[in-house]
Amino acid sequence: QVQLAESGGGLVQAGGSLRLACAASVSIFSINAMGWYRQAPGKQRDLVAAVAAYGGSTYYADSLKGRFTILRDAAKNTLYLQMNSLKAEDTAVYYCAASTRSTPIIGRMEGDYWGQGTQVTVSS
Repeated sequence: QVQLAESGGGLVQAGGSLRLACAASVSIFSINAMGWYRQAPGKQRDLVAAVAAYGGSTYYADSLKGRFTILRDAAKNTLYLQMNSLKAEDTAVYYCAASTRSTPIIGRMEGDYWGQGTQVTVSS
């Protein structure tokens, strides 16, 4: 069982930055893959960024490359999402997810465990 707890969401102006954190109850390197999803009102939940435990390969949604960075702190068992140059369309609930299944293609990770979500609102 893996418990995930997100923090760091909030209200920010367009062009600003936020860093989301996801604290895991186990070593993040014992989890095959971890990632961030987001869900805007009326839309499906989409994978934003993901990282594999072994090798550290990463995935970013095409529209976010260059603005978002996924980071890990093994000592704190914490996954981060650094979000820069935020836009109004980045407004959503952001969820941290962990996958314990084999994930050969990191961009296709599926979450087995989920955090409660944190709201990010970008004002234009």
